[in-house]
Amino acid sequence: MQIKNLCLALAGFVTLAGAVLAQDKPLVLDPAVRTGKLPNGFTYYIRHNEEPKNRVVFYLANKIGSILETDDQQGLAHFMEHMSFNGTTHFPKNELVDYLQKAGVRFGADINAYTSFDETVYQLPLPTDKPEVLQNGIQIMRDWAHEATLEPAEIDKERGVILEEKRLGKGAQERMRRQYWPALLNQSRYAVRIPIGTEEILKSFKPETIKSFYQDWYRPDLQALIVVGDIDVNQMEQTIKSKFSDLSNPKAEKVRTKYTIPLTGLNQFQAVTDPEMTSTVAQIIIKHKASTITTAADYRTAITNELFNQMLAERFSELARQADPPFLQGGAAVDGFMGGLDDFSASVAVKPNTLERGLKNVWREIERAKRFGFTATELDRAKQNYQSQMESALKEKSKTGSESYVKEYLAYFLKGEAAPGIDVEYQIVKDALPKISLADIAKVMQTYIRADNRDILIMAPEKDKATLPDEAAILGWLKTVEAEDLAPYKDEVNNQALLAKAPSAGKVIKQVKDDHLNITTLTLSNGVKVVLKPTDFKNDEIMFSSFAAGGTSLYSDADFQSAANAGIIPSFGAGNYNTTELSKYLSGKQIGVQPYIGERSQGISARSTNKDLETCLQLAYAFLTEPRKDESQFKSIIQRSKAALANRGNDPSNVFKDSVSAILGNYNVRRTGPTVAKLEQIDLDKAYRIYKERFADASGMTFTFVGSFDVETIKPLLEKYIALLPATHINEHAKDLGIRPPTGHIEKNIYKGTEPKATVQLLFTGDFTYTPKERKQLDALKETLEIRLLERLREDESGVYTPSAFASTAKLPNARYNFGIAFGCAPQNVDKLVASALDEVNKLKTDGPAQVNIDKYKAEDARTRETNLKTNNWWMAYLNNQLQDGEPLNQLDNYSANIQSIDPASLKLIAQKYLSGKNYIRLVLLPQSSSALPASTKQAN
Repeated sequence: MQIKNLCLALAGFVTLAGAVLAQDKPLVLDPAVRTGKLPNGFTYYIRHNEEPKNRVVFYLANKIGSILETDDQQGLAHFMEHMSFNGTTHFPKNELVDYLQKAGVRFGADINAYTSFDETVYQLPLPTDKPEVLQNGIQIMRDWAHEATLEPAEIDKERGVILEEKRLGKGAQERMRRQYWPALLNQSRYAVRIPIGTEEILKSFKPETIKSFYQDWYRPDLQALIVVGDIDVNQMEQTIKSKFSDLSNPKAEKVRTKYTIPLTGLNQFQAVTDPEMTSTVAQIIIKHKASTITTAADYRTAITNELFNQMLAERFSELARQADPPFLQGGAAVDGFMGGLDDFSASVAVKPNTLERGLKNVWREIERAKRFGFTATELDRAKQNYQSQMESALKEKSKTGSESYVKEYLAYFLKGEAAPGIDVEYQIVKDALPKISLADIAKVMQTYIRADNRDILIMAPEKDKATLPDEAAILGWLKTVEAEDLAPYKDEVNNQALLAKAPSAGKVIKQVKDDHLNITTLTLSNGVKVVLKPTDFKNDEIMFSSFAAGGTSLYSDADFQSAANAGIIPSFGAGNYNTTELSKYLSGKQIGVQPYIGERSQGISARSTNKDLETCLQLAYAFLTEPRKDESQFKSIIQRSKAALANRGNDPSNVFKDSVSAILGNYNVRRTGPTVAKLEQIDLDKAYRIYKERFADASGMTFTFVGSFDVETIKPLLEKYIALLPATHINEHAKDLGIRPPTGHIEKNIYKGTEPKATVQLLFTGDFTYTPKERKQLDALKETLEIRLLERLREDESGVYTPSAFASTAKLPNARYNFGIAFGCAPQNVDKLVASALDEVNKLKTDGPAQVNIDKYKAEDARTRETNLKTNNWWMAYLNNQLQDGEPLNQLDNYSANIQSIDPASLKLIAQKYLSGKNYIRLVLLPQSSSALPASTKQAN
C-alpha cells in the first residue's frame, strides 16, 4: 500500500477510468511494477523510479524466520542472516562489507538486514552510475539467496557478536516479557521462537545445524527480489532471469507451514513485576483473527478501523489535559497483533497507587464510545484528516522515494497485502470515505470490544508487587464502570477566528538574490531577515524555521527551571483557541508548528503544504504574539511529569544518561538530571513571562524557508504575518554560561542494574579550530576510526555488537569539540575492549588511518552528499547552521577541496591535536553486583 499509516477502503463500487472495481475482487498489483516468477518459484518485482536519481534499492525478501526453527536451531534464522555478511561464494569472509564500503555504501546505515518470526529481509541501496557496482550488487543478491559459505571459523567468530546483540536487549522489559509471553501468545510456537534465540544454543550449536536450516529454507520458492530505482527495467529483468533461474529447491522439500496463534476463547490474567520497571502499566488485549487487505471490502473495513482509532485517540488526548489527569498515558486502538491476529488493546500507565483510577478512566471512555458512539462532527474531522493525507500523497507521487515502493512490494509478497498504486488508492478513498457512517464505526466496537479472548496484563515495579490487584479486583473495576450512568460525549467546537487581533501588513524593504545558490534574502520592515530557497525536491512541501539569539542563557540559575520549561506555553493553544479546540480547527490541514526556547536561541519550526501555508503562518504568528496561559493544563503536565519521575531511577540507562550529562557539564544545575524538586521550581506565571519576553523582539530574528514555493507569490504572506511581528530592536546576545566538560583525566564507574552488561563511553574534549576544513577532517577521523572499531572490536575480537565513534563541534559561545567512542559489552571485557579501542586511537596518532579506510570514507560521504543535496531537510539544516554561526552560505562550494585535503598525514595531525588524551573521560555503566569483575574495573563511583 502506498501510505503505510493509512488503511484504505472502498464501499460498494468505484469507477476508475471507465472500469468498475467490484467490492469482493482482489485488487490488481500496480501496473507500474514489473513482476514475474521463474520456473523455480523465485519471484521478482522491478520498478523504474528516479527518486533519488542514479540510485537503486535491492531487497531480498525471504519467507523464512525463527518460526521455522527446530528446537535445536533456536536463534539460527537470525544467525544465518549475520552469516550472509561473513562469507559468500563471490565475497569470502568480510569482503562483501569491505567492497560495499569502497563503493560508498555504509554498513548498518545502508546495507542491512533483519530477521523476525516469519521473514528475513536483506537490503542494499547502490549507485547506478557505475555499471560494475550495479552488476556486483546483483551478484551480492544472488549470493545472499543461496551462496553463503558458512565456514566454521566464521561461525565461531560470529557467536560472540550475536551474544552481545542479545546482551543489549536484556533488561526489565525483556525479563517481564519472558514471564507473560507464553500465555499472551496462547502457548503457541511464537512463544518459543524468539528470533534472537537461546544463549545455550548460540554458544554450542554445530555448524551442521545451521547448514541444515540454510539448505532447508533458503530456496527460490520462498524468495523474492525487489528492485526499485533509476534502472532499465527490461535489462534488469533479463539479468535477474539469467542470475536466479539456476537456483534450485531441495529434493526433499519441507512444507513451509503457516503458523498462527490459536484463539482459545479463554480470558487470561497476568501480573509481572521487575525492580527496574519505572511505572505501573495495565493492558487489556482482546484478540481477533486478522484479515489481509486484498479486496475493496477489506479496504473498507481497514479505513473504518482507522477512523475509529483517530476519534478515540482525540478523546483520550482531551482526558489527559485535565488539571488532575487520571493517568500518565492512556489510550486504545484496533491494531495488528502477530501470528495471524489483530487486537483491540487498551492501555494505561499510571502514577503510583492510582491504577484503579487510571484503568477505570480508560475503560469509561471506551464504554462511553461503545454505548453512545461518536458524533457526526468527530467523524467529519477524522475523514478530513484522512482525505488530506491521501491528497498529499497523490501530489507527491512523482517524488515518491524508492524505499516507499519497496515497502509496498514487501508487504505484497510477504503478507499478500494489496498494492494497487496511489492513483487507484486515491480514487477508492475519494469514493468510499463519504459513505462511511457512524453506524459503520459502531460496528467496529461491536466487533472488537468483546468479553472473550481477552488478556489482562499488569506490569509494575517490584516494590509495588504486594499492592497489585488480582484478576477479581480488575474485573470488578470494569463491571463498576459498565454499570455507571454515563453521559454522551459533547463535542465542543470553537468557530471564532484563530487570531484575537488580525495583523495588517508590513513590507519588504530590501531584496537580494544569490543566483548561484538560488537564494533570495529579504529584509522586512520590522527588521526580520528572511532567507528563501525554492526547490523542486517535493511537489508540495514547504518548511520554515526561525531563530534569534538569547534563549535560557539570559536567565539566572534561580529562574532556569521556569525558563527551560517555558516551551510548554504553546501546548496551551494560541489566539482564541485552547489546545483541544486548536486540534479540531486544524483538522484536514497539513500543518506542523512548534516554537522552541533553547539555551542560546529561541525560534519556531514549521512544515506545511502550499494550500495550508497561510494558516500555518497565521498559527506561527498566533504562537509568537498571542500565547495562552492555562493553569489547568499546567497542573496536568506537572503532575504527570512528577509521577513519571517517581521510579525513573530504577532504569539503569536513565541513571547512566543523567550521570554522563552531569559529569560532562561539571555538575552545573543546567546539566544534571530531572528531579521532582526541579519541577516544583517551575512557576507558570514566570514561564509565561519568559516566553513572551523571548518572542517580544523579532528584529533580531532570521526566518528560513525551503520548499516548493514561488518567491513573488510568498512575499505577500510574509509581509502579512512575519513583517508584523513585534520589534523592539534590543539587539540581544546569548550569554556564555561557562559550562565546559571537566579538564584532565577522569574515570568513573556508575553501578546500576542487575543484568551482566556494561555500557562504555570514552570522550575527548577541548578547544577546536572551527573551520570547514577542520570540521571535515574531524568527521573523517571519526568515520575511519569507526571502521577500525567495527573490524577489531566486533569482527576480530567478537566483543561488541555495534561499536560507534561520534564527533560534534560548536562555534558558539567558544569553538569546542567532543569526540567519543561508545559500545556495550560484557562487564568482564570492559578493560580489554577499552584497551583495544584506545590502541586504535594511538595508531591514528602514530600512523594515521589506512588509505583504504580514507577511501571508504570519501566514497560514503560523496554518495550521501549527492542525495542530501536534493532534500529540503538537508538545505534547511545547512542554511540554519550557517546563519546561526555567521558563516558564509557558499561554504558548501569548498566541499571538493576539503575532501581532497584528507589523507593519512592530515588525519594523523588531527588525531594528535584532538585525541591527545589531555582531556579524557572514561565512563562505564556496570551492574550493581560486580564482585566477579577484575579489580581494575571495580572503581568506586
